[in-house]
Amino acid sequence: MVSPVKIDWSKVERPELTPGRFPSRRSVVYGTKGVVASSQPLATAAGLEILQKGGNAADAAVATSAALNVTEPSCCGIGGDAFCLFYDAKTKKVKALNGSGHSPKKLTLEYARERGLTGPSIPLTDLNSVTVPGAAAAWVDSVETFGSGKLSVAEVLEPAIRLAEEGVPVSEIHSFAWQRSETLIKNASPNGDEMLLNGKAPLPGQVMKFPNLATTFKELGQNGKDGFYKGRIAQAIVDLIQSKGGVMELDDLAEHKTTFVTPISYTYAGEVTVYECPPNGQGLTALLALGILENMQEQELIKPLLELEHNSAEYLHALVEALRLGFADSQWYITDPEVEHVPVKELLSKDYLLKRAQTFDPKKANREMHHGNPFSSSDTVYFTVTSRAISLVLEREGGKRPYHTIIPALATRGDELFLSYGVMGGFMQPQGHVQVLLNILRGFTVQDALDAPRFCISAGMPDAEVKKAGRAGDANSEVYFEEGISLGTVEKLRELGHDARQVSGFQRGMMGRGQVIQKITDASGKLVWAAGSDPRADGQAAPQI
Repeated sequence: MVSPVKIDWSKVERPELTPGRFPSRRSVVYGTKGVVASSQPLATAAGLEILQKGGNAADAAVATSAALNVTEPSCCGIGGDAFCLFYDAKTKKVKALNGSGHSPKKLTLEYARERGLTGPSIPLTDLNSVTVPGAAAAWVDSVETFGSGKLSVAEVLEPAIRLAEEGVPVSEIHSFAWQRSETLIKNASPNGDEMLLNGKAPLPGQVMKFPNLATTFKELGQNGKDGFYKGRIAQAIVDLIQSKGGVMELDDLAEHKTTFVTPISYTYAGEVTVYECPPNGQGLTALLALGILENMQEQELIKPLLELEHNSAEYLHALVEALRLGFADSQWYITDPEVEHVPVKELLSKDYLLKRAQTFDPKKANREMHHGNPFSSSDTVYFTVTSRAISLVLEREGGKRPYHTIIPALATRGDELFLSYGVMGGFMQPQGHVQVLLNILRGFTVQDALDAPRFCISAGMPDAEVKKAGRAGDANSEVYFEEGISLGTVEKLRELGHDARQVSGFQRGMMGRGQVIQKITDASGKLVWAAGSDPRADGQAAPQI
């Protein structure tokens, strides 16, 4: 029997001394109290403000999330959803919250067909693709359930309200995304001008104010969930959706509830346990890929990953194929578990992962990737905060929660927190979870792990590129490799059968934007937080003083 993969944890404890690590141009941010990392500096500052006022990680995470509505509105909004993983330092247990909304009860396949919708999903420009917004309820429930108890929801939202009323200067990378979406914003709603400056997407440094968003935050803070899911705001949501042929009703919003769920996990190399939110989220994809990779190594189909040259053709071939297998399974099986059973236990079983690993060919890509069968029959804006730790980051049947791409992640060693992390970007998220985790296990610092060039199976492309390629979520689609992975390596991957492409410049945005906080100890045993923020975004990590 082949021995399990082993990790040299001395490299993880002292990553800054590891030879040959990726040469990041950013420094790791260290702190001994709380640390906040997000894709926008002002959102990071909002989280720190709440920590300074006595809030804990959950309080700060909600403050950061709300502030991101103001500083990065094209990527984060109270009209969206939220998932949460919370590490309880007292019990040493990981808890999870599903803050995604259900589709309207009256949305049926028959109605979709009447509207001429024939594909596998509802186009994002059709407001029937909109589910009940779950973020507002998730914020309230996170503060009330996981929060410090020292601050009210209204107090936690104060920094975001102030930013929305006083205005924020637009950052460089986000301005580019805003400009790409200018026409979409104008066509999306009669109130689209509220997201523009004199009818145009704002340029870097221009100040944007959102007074109506501030009012919405105030109503949520003053009246709790009823302030959003009933009354003026709920009516405005329903009126807009119905004005464009949608079928959402007031009852859909009034009946929405956050669900507290048990996280799913996989223990890699017998040491690191990675936690993800369960379906309807796509975190299962990352766990499947990790399990398949581990079984590839145990069966000696590949050399131990951490011994392979980082981002070599051999290394990347293994990761790409494992993730493609993970996507093939997750996109087949993930649904709303309240409606239909999702066989998570069976999919993550040793026997099934071994069977999937044995489909891997080290000499060529599998160009026809299909889902497997785990049964013995013939027959779907990340940010992270620590004071303890928190990681917060469409099917056509009424009342269901659809396949969801939002996935936070936590990792533990034994029962102690190891990492709080995530990588934003649609279908890129589980791919980023696997790549960044393996970088850290290799000995990279958290900043190195984020900076290192990544790949993206094209399910993770921005919406415009997905539409152009016509292959959103397809495990058999193109694989994009970031500048920094050599052209020679990309050519070797093409020879293995991969539809390999290379991207640079602003196209690097398809690789996602991650944040990582790692729990480490110094030589005296004192707790230290090490944090990194992805250079593909405008953000930063910053410590509490």
